[in-house]
Amino acid sequence: MQDKDSQGQKVGCFSISGIKQFEEANMQPVSLKQTQIQVQVNEFIRSVYNWMAIGLGLTGLVAFYVSNNESLQRIIFGNQLLFFGLIIGQFALVFTISARVHKMQASTATGLFMLYAALNGVVFSSIFLIYTKSSITSTFFICAATFIVCSIYGMSTKRDLTSLGGFMTMGLIGIIIASVVNLFIRSSGMSMIISYIGVIVFVGLTAYDTQKLKAMALSQPEGLGAAAIRKGAILGALTLYLDFINLFLMLLRILGSRR
Repeated sequence: MQDKDSQGQKVGCFSISGIKQFEEANMQPVSLKQTQIQVQVNEFIRSVYNWMAIGLGLTGLVAFYVSNNESLQRIIFGNQLLFFGLIIGQFALVFTISARVHKMQASTATGLFMLYAALNGVVFSSIFLIYTKSSITSTFFICAATFIVCSIYGMSTKRDLTSLGGFMTMGLIGIIIASVVNLFIRSSGMSMIISYIGVIVFVGLTAYDTQKLKAMALSQPEGLGAAAIRKGAILGALTLYLDFINLFLMLLRILGSRR
């Protein structure tokens, strides 16, 4: 009887240990795959922010250069046809990159993004002529801190921000319409209201767009080519670049000190 009991205990022990080994063997591929996915997401997000930072840096350098070159200022701001042509060119580049990025070469998408950032620098060089450099600098750091907080929230929150994104998109459309109307009535009060609402809208869009980029990174199929990843990163960089630039301009209208 004792031999049978001891044999039964051994069989039970072997069964339990076998189950544990089986579970561990199956858990290892799952944890390895999760690690690979996390690395993939981190690399994509890092690429997005790197290209966004390059775009912002190029915009700032071009804006600073143009603002310190009087001959370029006369050419650009003294010719309304050229100035509005640059603005139209900006919109055309944004729509082209957004709509056709997947049909482009990765190098073409990158070049168009850099061209757009440079054109923005030319157009936005006027802020150096309107606002003091100290207020531009302080507003930039306030904008950067706000942007980082919103991005961290969008990246870490488990709440679905889709409804927030839809609401903020409607707010953006309202801002565009109000801004066009204000071009004709030139109301300083309406301009300030638009700026305050704009800050709220772009704070929300930053968090929403960051979460959307995280979802894009998670949904990338295995074995996706480097060119396709680069194009996705450029599109993401353009989205966050627009959020940052518009948030900065709205804050500058509120906090900036005029010359």
